[in-house]
Amino acid sequence: MLFDEVLARVDHALKRELPGQSAQARMGPRPRREWPEGMRMRHAASLLLLAPYRQSAAIVLTVRATGLDRHSGQVSMPGGVIEADETPEGAAVREAHEEIGLESAHVRVIGALTPIDIPVSGFRLHPIVGAVAIMPTLTPDPREVARVLTVPLDDLRDHSRIVWRTVRQNDREFEFPFLPFEGVEIWGATAMVLAEFLALLET
Repeated sequence: MLFDEVLARVDHALKRELPGQSAQARMGPRPRREWPEGMRMRHAASLLLLAPYRQSAAIVLTVRATGLDRHSGQVSMPGGVIEADETPEGAAVREAHEEIGLESAHVRVIGALTPIDIPVSGFRLHPIVGAVAIMPTLTPDPREVARVLTVPLDDLRDHSRIVWRTVRQNDREFEFPFLPFEGVEIWGATAMVLAEFLALLET
C-alpha cells in the first residue's frame, strides 16, 4: 500500500466509529489485567507516527532506555504525561520532540485512537496518530530512548510473525502475544494500540 493511500485510508477511517477495545484485545494479555483498587489514574498521550518508507509506510517506535523507573527496555511510542494546560495531541507531539528530536512543525496530526488503560502503571493512554511527509532525521535523548525503530507497516500486518508467551505473576498465569522485530519484542499497550490502528486501516 502506497504511503499516500495509507494516509487517505487513515484520514477517512478516523472520522468514523473506531474499532475500539475489541481490536486492541487482539494483542492484549489474557486474561486482561485489572485496575488496582485505590490507584489514582493519570492521563498520558503517545504519538503513533507514520512516515514514508520505501514504497509504503512505516511506524516510528522507540526502545526505552534501561534504568528508567517504568517500562525500561520496552518498545513504546514517544509519549508521556499530559500536562494540565495540554491537549492529548499537544502532549504527544511535545513528547516526541523531547524524546526523539522530532520537529513539531513537521507533524500533521490526523486524529486519535481509543484510549487504553494501563493498570500496571496507573495511566490512561491517549494514542494520537500523526504523519510526516518525509522520513525525518531523529536524535533520541539517551536519558529516555535507547533506540529508534522504523517498523515497516507490512511487517506489522503480517500475522504469521506473532508469537505467544505464557508468564506467571502473583500466582496467576497470563498469555500475551508479541511481535519480534530487530532483536526486541513489541507487546503490551504498544501492541494493543497498533492492533487498533491496523484494524482501522483494514476498514
